Amino acid sequence: MTHPVSKKYNCIIVEDEPIAAEILENFISRDEELHLVAKCSDAVYAGSLLNRHEIDLMFLDLHLPVVKGFDFLKKLKNPPLVIVTTAYHQYAVEGYELDIVDYLMKPIPYDRFVKAVEKFKYLMNAEEALLEAADREHIFISSGKKQIKIILHDIFFIESLREYIHIHTKTGTITVKMPISRIEESLDPKMFIRIHKSYIISRSKIEVRSASMIQVNGKKLPIGRTYKPSIEF
Repeated sequence: MTHPVSKKYNCIIVEDEPIAAEILENFISRDEELHLVAKCSDAVYAGSLLNRHEIDLMFLDLHLPVVKGFDFLKKLKNPPLVIVTTAYHQYAVEGYELDIVDYLMKPIPYDRFVKAVEKFKYLMNAEEALLEAADREHIFISSGKKQIKIILHDIFFIESLREYIHIHTKTGTITVKMPISRIEESLDPKMFIRIHKSYIISRSKIEVRSASMIQVNGKKLPIGRTYKPSIEF
């Protein structure tokens, strides 16, 4: 009897603390869909691995010797999806410009690791979505066999993560595989405004704004340099 082969995702650990790397390796070994290609303790070795192998997921510690985690990420041309591991809370804001799946605080509990990996798998498997602008009050997004109706007035903001978008609404977050530019084309610019390569916000949901940031639904979103000149409220 043949068993269906489960999908394997290649991952690497970039971590200079041997114990932390060992814990992650142990967690990864419990998931049949994850295949650990290598553990590396610095960004230079990690960079050469990414050039040689098809890597889907990188567990990245931010405090690396020589080159820090975020600086390393910014230099990568086609980075894999990234789960950040850190002992410090301050880094989430810096990660806005980058495609971070999740942040794991050390020491990492196993159930929290599982949640982060589930997020990663969901992003890898999200289906290509089709968009249909219905009228000015809602849009339909077809994802696979499902038609998702989204009331425009319920949208707080739309966030881009690589080839996916997260549509944050009053009823929850909808994730679909679609470039942010595609949904931008179907939105009324009187209601929505692009403020960053990764963010479109609902004008009516703005709570606080400054020259570099806009707050929507309690979340501070950065204004991208290239968007500043064209933003009018």
